[in-house]
Parts: sequence; structure tokens; C-alpha cells
Amino acid sequence: MSVLDILLGRKHASLIGLDISSSGVKLVELGQTASGEYVVERFASESFEKGWITDGQIEKFDEVAEAVRRVVLKSGTKTKNVALAMPQSSVITKKIILPGGLREEEMEIQVEAEANQYIPFSLDEVSLDFCVIGPSPDQVGDVEVLIAASRKDRVQDRQGLAEAAGLKPVVLDIESNASRMAIGRVVAALPNEGRDALVALFEIGADTTSLKVLRDDEILYDRDQAFGGAQLTQLISRQYGLSFEEAETKKLAGDLPEDYESSLLAPFVDSLSQEIGRALQYFFTSTPHHRVHYVMLSGGTATLPGLKDRVTELTGFASMVVNPFEGMKLGGSVRESKLRRESPAYLTACGLAMRRFLQ
Repeated sequence: MSVLDILLGRKHASLIGLDISSSGVKLVELGQTASGEYVVERFASESFEKGWITDGQIEKFDEVAEAVRRVVLKSGTKTKNVALAMPQSSVITKKIILPGGLREEEMEIQVEAEANQYIPFSLDEVSLDFCVIGPSPDQVGDVEVLIAASRKDRVQDRQGLAEAAGLKPVVLDIESNASRMAIGRVVAALPNEGRDALVALFEIGADTTSLKVLRDDEILYDRDQAFGGAQLTQLISRQYGLSFEEAETKKLAGDLPEDYESSLLAPFVDSLSQEIGRALQYFFTSTPHHRVHYVMLSGGTATLPGLKDRVTELTGFASMVVNPFEGMKLGGSVRESKLRRESPAYLTACGLAMRRFLQ
């Protein structure tokens, strides 16, 4: 079994959430009031150069580790315990049914026996963990168990990044679990607390956009597509003769020529909205569903001017840009305007930081 607390969600006295993606690292630290309200204590980010992380694989360890050190320093946190996440593509998950009432050692033996059937590697090569989800929906007396496994070298890379920055990794989650935890608060704020609502969550990354369709905390559909915000950066780079890094910096700062909005931004927003529409159509044609109640947009690209309205116009479904910190109190060191502007990019980091308060 893995030495890390994968999936199990034990409570920690202090914890920061650290989301390491292909485009950068984001840090969130949450506190809680006496009445149980969340408090955003710290948040910070650092960008990576293109190619430092590719398809979840860390290609430039020293450079990424240095960026993690910088984001910890920038945030001002004194907390050392950290929750990290593995990309979904690096983790094999499987739900199995086991007899109820097993001791933990007995369950471990059963899990390893079952895992051998589903994992295409020797168990010596993987970090393996499991958690009991609850009673089996079909078999009385049995329990449903979720197995998660990832190659040890991938796990050790993530641990090593944290340790190189002086942090202690205590939770290793899966990115999709973390984002689902954070989106749960947003859904709960919808009419009727979001019960029975079909929510299409688009997480627009640099290179990949994932669509998850959720209903009552259950993922009905999960699919990745190869489009993201880096495509706009590449267009800017070519149009204005900039390096990719210069183009990204100027894009984020809004420091681009007058013709940028009409010649690049508007066509890109239209193209991205059409990709979102096509992803929804694919969901409708491959499932019994033919509509969703809400389209939620997250990731740094979700804040592009006009995107939310164009998605609503093209799909016919109410669209909103996700703010995972909605309804949270703000600590004294947090700038509200910056948090509001950047919040859609912090969905996974926020979900990881919330692990501090799980039982």
C-alpha cells in the first residue's frame, strides 16, 4: 500500500493544497471559523515554461521544484503539510464489491488480489490504496470499495517536488476527485441545493479540456478533449512575433495590440464555444440524456471576455464561470479583486485544501 493517504481523507491540523499542472502550480490554504465557515487564508500561483510537464510527466524536475519553492515563498504560508494530486491519466481506479465486516488487513489482501486483475503492471511497480465507499447497492452485507493505483515513479516524482520545496506530502489525491470536492460547494448553492441537477463541468486547461457531467455528487460522464488556452497563446505568439512565454505573459496582463480582440480573441472564443458545444453533443449522443441544467466553466481560460455568454448562446444552456471560493470569508492577506479575477483557475487547488477538514 502507498505510504500516502490516497483517497482516504484523514483530517490534518494544517494543510495546503498544491495543484501542479502542465501550465503552472497553484497553492491554496484554507482555515475555518468557529461556526464552520471556510476562510481563504492564502492563494498564489507560478507559471511553468512550456515543456516542463507534458502529459502529466515531469520533464524538468529542478525547474518545477524551484517554481514550487517560489509559490510557497510568495504565499507566505508557514504550513508544511501538503495535499497533492495525480492527473487522472496517471491513475487506474476501479470499484469492487467485498464482503462486509472484514478487518483492514483482510481487506488489504482481498484488494491486492482484485487489483492484480485490473492493473497492467506488477504490484511491486505501483502505489496502491483503497477506500470503502459504502454498502453495496445490490448485495446486502457487502461493501463497495474504490481501488486507486499509480506507478510508483509517478507518485515519487510528486512527493519529491513537495519535499524539494521543504514540504511534507501527507495526501495524494486524484485531480478529478479534488475538483469534484470543490465544485460540490458551488452546486450546493444552486436552487434546491442542486439536487437532481445535471451539471456539465468544463475544466479548460492549457492543452486539455475535460468535461464531467455530475448529478448529486456522482460522475455520469467524463471525457477529455485536446483543446485549451495554450492555443490562444500560440496564436498570439505567431501573430505578434513573440516567444510562447512572452505571449502568455502579455495575454494574462492584457498588454496586447488594439487589433487583438477582433483578430484573435473573438474568433478563439467562438471556436472554443463551438468545441464546448460539440463536447455536450457527444455526451447527449452517447448517453440517454439530451440536456443539462447548468454549464460550469473553470480554469484560467474560463474568464476570457465573452466566453460564458457565447457558450450560453450556442448551447442554449445557462452557463456560469466557477468561483470555488464563493461564500468563503477572506483572510487579512488576501486581495479580493485578485482572488475574484483568478478564482476559476483554483478549482483543484481549493478541493485539495478542503481535505484538511475531512473526517
